[in-house]
Amino acid sequence: MSKAMSKQPPIQLSILDLATIYNNDTASQTLQHSTNIVQLADRLGYTRYWFAEHHNTRFQVSSSPDLLATHAAAHTQRIRVGSGGIMLPNHSPLKVVENFSLLESLHPGRIDLGIGRAPGTDGITALALRRSREAVTTYDFPEQFAELLAFFTNDFPDEHPFSKISATAEESIPNLFMLGSSDGGMQFAAEYGLGFAFAAHINPRLAIPMLQTYRERFKPSPFLSEPKGILALIVVCAETEERAHQLALPAQLQWARWGTGNYKLPPPSLEEAISHSFSPAEESVTKENEGRFVIGTPSQVKKQLESLAEQAMVDEIMILNMIPDIQAREQSFYLLAEAFQLA
Repeated sequence: MSKAMSKQPPIQLSILDLATIYNNDTASQTLQHSTNIVQLADRLGYTRYWFAEHHNTRFQVSSSPDLLATHAAAHTQRIRVGSGGIMLPNHSPLKVVENFSLLESLHPGRIDLGIGRAPGTDGITALALRRSREAVTTYDFPEQFAELLAFFTNDFPDEHPFSKISATAEESIPNLFMLGSSDGGMQFAAEYGLGFAFAAHINPRLAIPMLQTYRERFKPSPFLSEPKGILALIVVCAETEERAHQLALPAQLQWARWGTGNYKLPPPSLEEAISHSFSPAEESVTKENEGRFVIGTPSQVKKQLESLAEQAMVDEIMILNMIPDIQAREQSFYLLAEAFQLA
């Protein structure tokens, strides 16, 4: 095989946004920051911008990724926008299809629907969302998922009670992805021929084997002819290595707190993280969390991401950036775009 044929394709960069409230900002200020960053990402040449779905979280306002994607699409020109993801157990498959088909019709060729299998919240909040104890305690994701795909393609069997329901026009199907942090999402993505985004920031040890296995098992479908994998993880980039590690401290402290069972404190500011003395337990968790992060200068980060992408057999990295300082957060995205020559 010639060198030209064996060359890795250029790596695409994308962004995952949890709409986290930092520095005692208001929800409005937090969402304005998200608007500014998706517009920056659009100008810089990032591929897609996804919003997560979380409920009953005091310091995250990303409870409705479909609404946030609608807003983001209306304020950008080229970048793909969508959900990372819609937690399907909380929703009616029909309504999800209607919402995202409408979005695709409004912004043709720019909408992604990432689908998750988990509720994204605690049990009592799941009950409040679903209004049924039976719905909370019953695992019916495979049935929900099959309904969702059938609504998109209008191919329910004639005897199915939903066969007469028209949910979407054929040309209004967004790009479909399964999300995963274990093997479950991978199996659905490979079997049904969808894209697959793996959350390495949640389960870094499984990221590479799951994305490799997805590519090996992928079956072409009406939605996708070839596998499309995305590796998601936390990336912090700055002009110097020292500054990058300093900017990563708030995220490392937050993950250390979560890992030691402390979920009540707000996300730490940069100043708080710099002055914080990590307890032995927090230091232990921080060491275990190293695989969630890629930290360094543009050249260092580029080298690490290229290596991970090659191992995972993907051509796209999705970045979760947990820098509280908005100017440093934007600068990190700018440096990465420059390093990868996105524009």
